[in-house]
Amino acid sequence: MKNYIDLIDQTIEFPTREFNINENNELLFNNVPLMEIIKQYGTPLKLSYLPKIGEHIDNAKLLFRNAIKKYNYKGNYTYCYCTKSSHFSFVLDEVIKQHVHLETSSAFDIPIIRDMYERGKISKSTYILCNGYKQPLYTQYISEFINEGFNCIPILDNLKEIDFYEKSVTADKVNLAIRIATDEEPDFAFYTSRLGVRYSDVNTLYLEKIKPNPRFNLKMLHFFINTGIKDSAYYWSELSRFIYKYCEIKKICPELDSIDLGGGLPIQTSLQFNYDYQAMVDEIVESISWICNKNNVPVPNIFTEFGSYSVGESGAVLYEIIDQKLQNDKELWYMIDGSFITQLPDSWGMNQKYIMLPVNNWGSPYQKVNLGGLTCDSMDFYNTEAHSSDLYLPIFEEASERQYVGFFHTGAYQESLGGYGGIQHCLIPAPKHVIIDRLEDGTVTTRLFSEEQNSSSMLNILGYNQAVTIQQEEDLKAKIELEIKSKTKLASV
Repeated sequence: MKNYIDLIDQTIEFPTREFNINENNELLFNNVPLMEIIKQYGTPLKLSYLPKIGEHIDNAKLLFRNAIKKYNYKGNYTYCYCTKSSHFSFVLDEVIKQHVHLETSSAFDIPIIRDMYERGKISKSTYILCNGYKQPLYTQYISEFINEGFNCIPILDNLKEIDFYEKSVTADKVNLAIRIATDEEPDFAFYTSRLGVRYSDVNTLYLEKIKPNPRFNLKMLHFFINTGIKDSAYYWSELSRFIYKYCEIKKICPELDSIDLGGGLPIQTSLQFNYDYQAMVDEIVESISWICNKNNVPVPNIFTEFGSYSVGESGAVLYEIIDQKLQNDKELWYMIDGSFITQLPDSWGMNQKYIMLPVNNWGSPYQKVNLGGLTCDSMDFYNTEAHSSDLYLPIFEEASERQYVGFFHTGAYQESLGGYGGIQHCLIPAPKHVIIDRLEDGTVTTRLFSEEQNSSSMLNILGYNQAVTIQQEEDLKAKIELEIKSKTKLASV
């Protein structure tokens, strides 16, 4: 039987720029020896490889810079990071090192932004694009930012939102954006997105509520596609429709000069991944330029709000295979020391596929397997790879060998969707989280961001520790009252 490395060689082009194996047939991730990380920290283990974040941001900037030069595009390009992809401080700090701007979607993003400002990570000139359907606390925070002189642009999601800014913003000038509700893909459950303002209402919103107010400037229109930037008739149709609307509004609104292209570039979810990033960005810039020139309108400045593309490929999750179970004549299960439902929720909720590779034993024969998680849910499994109808991993002897497996490009959304540090299905704990970085000389550094979640934190969330604390307080109170009574009796004697 052939070895696992032979299977990979005949299936895909290997090694890649990101993945390789060393002389011990152990996996390297961005030239980081993963078995060394496992020996130091154990499993299950989440990894964040910080240099990947800057690499992707620089690449996106280069893509737009090339396209702007190619088509002699007269507008500017601004890269914004979509904070909801990952709110961790080490992610935001790494993002901001690349001199980019920020896009928020919740009231609770704003205290994070303020913390970054107070630590000197950003300035008041940093663009803060505020997206999402906004409840009163969110609009209050936004108003405070604007009043304090931050470069904060609320993206209006409905016709009533602007009323709050009219009442609460005292600044002389308020820059606004309007999110336009795009049509969903043909196979979606609904025809039009629930978010944003209908195309037919955009003119009315501008003419009746923005233009009459001398303090308000409509600076931007926002475009968002759930499926991201991909080469499909649906995407190009919706983008063209949006740019034509920009041209229409620009003719009655001279201060309008920017568009925000929401929905990001895809990340690699398989080693057989073919996506021409430069060609897609070129076509976007060319399409905008062509439509604007056709309508005799200056081209807009382009903003993007890339989230998954910024951080997705920086993440990985490592597991140990802790058991092998043959459940019938042909279904062999490798059981991991974690859970897909709780630790990689997109693999369960969206059938998302990730790059899956064994960490060790690449020189061993392989077999077809299914991967099972620790929860009691029947859906806690991972059984196919994106580039194959089957899943193969090395054969190993439990008595003498240990087998580890890694899932890669998991850096966006998984912690927030899984409820990081909270209560998971079957009380599966959040795993250790290790941050990997490189010094200027290329030396790999690691640090433990968080230990594996313990039972004490779970009990506290569930109210059990609180109950113990209340009982302790009541016992202490009774003890004090008893001492007071004793002292009172002694004093009377």
